[in-house]
Amino acid sequence: MACRAPSVKPQSASNPQGLAEPAGLVSDAPVFATYVHNLDPVIVWVWRGLALRWYGLAYLAGFVVGFLLLRDLARRKLWVLAPEKTADFIAAAALFGVFLGGRLGYILFYFLPKEGFGALAADPLLVFRVWEGGMASHGGILGLVIFTWVYSRKEKVSWTGLGDGLCVVAPVGLFFGRMANFINGELYGRVASGVSWAVKFPVALGDDKAPECAHFDEAAAAVAAVKPGLAPVYQALEAGRTALESGMGANDYLAARGTMFEQMLAANRHSAEVSATLGRFLEPRHPSQLYEALLEGVALFSILWLVRVRCPKAPNGLLTGLFFGCYAVFRIFSEYFREPDAALVGPLTKGQFLSLFMLLFAAGFLVYAWKQHCASELNRPE
Repeated sequence: MACRAPSVKPQSASNPQGLAEPAGLVSDAPVFATYVHNLDPVIVWVWRGLALRWYGLAYLAGFVVGFLLLRDLARRKLWVLAPEKTADFIAAAALFGVFLGGRLGYILFYFLPKEGFGALAADPLLVFRVWEGGMASHGGILGLVIFTWVYSRKEKVSWTGLGDGLCVVAPVGLFFGRMANFINGELYGRVASGVSWAVKFPVALGDDKAPECAHFDEAAAAVAAVKPGLAPVYQALEAGRTALESGMGANDYLAARGTMFEQMLAANRHSAEVSATLGRFLEPRHPSQLYEALLEGVALFSILWLVRVRCPKAPNGLLTGLFFGCYAVFRIFSEYFREPDAALVGPLTKGQFLSLFMLLFAAGFLVYAWKQHCASELNRPE
């Protein structure tokens, strides 16, 4: 949130707040987006800082539905584990695969390249604060690959067969996770002028890489004008900006800016007038979280479930290969609509770059499945 403070025009009858009009923020192309994202990531506050959040509920829903589906496959003899072992497997996969792999993946792939080892050394406990957000799907998938390998050796079952069942239900968790991303207003899409289903995300005001950020102070002034209760917070912001422009340092300004930002987001969730006001300073963007939910969740699950049920004798490794291949293709495609949340790797986003390695995994599993199929055909009695 280190955007430069915008200039402020003198007050006039048509501009009573003295705000610089956000001209040029949105292109001249027709814009049909009217929805300003105002969903609350918190379902209910339990006690003080403890709350039930949609993000946590999404993970819970993913594990519960995944368990039910895997148990159904096991009962139909379409998975290598017995039905009574499904619950223990899902619980262990959640802890050691999804949470551990997803969190470490976020730290390695996103946090450290952006913040450096110094930030981690100063606050090493952030690794465990998953409730603050920060999970990498690529890390979670890699974590599950490692976990299933260890588990298969322990239970003396086929690793590829074990992974096939897990890959069939994994898109369910991806779907719920992406829906939670949308509710949180995070991982939003690129600017999409003229797209009728585009969404305006207020959290972009706090992103120093987004054009909206340059209009933060203007948006704050406008919101304070329609929400008098925020006047003291806005006055602190103005005082901090005055101190910043006087060369007295940015600490007061940044602290007041952070407080104002959180207050604006909170007010937006409960006031249509605040939402309409913020909408003047926001770009219409692709709801890329929903694109990913449909592709990585609904479409991928449909493909894998259909193959599993229609081809009960499919060779081990086929479904795992299809999962890695389809996920990589869907992710690479959807990343063209998603605002990059990390430094680019050449012309590719971080998500696209990591997905290239998944294509190699896919090729390896598909080749293995093909060899298994050929071997079974050769051994089939005449």
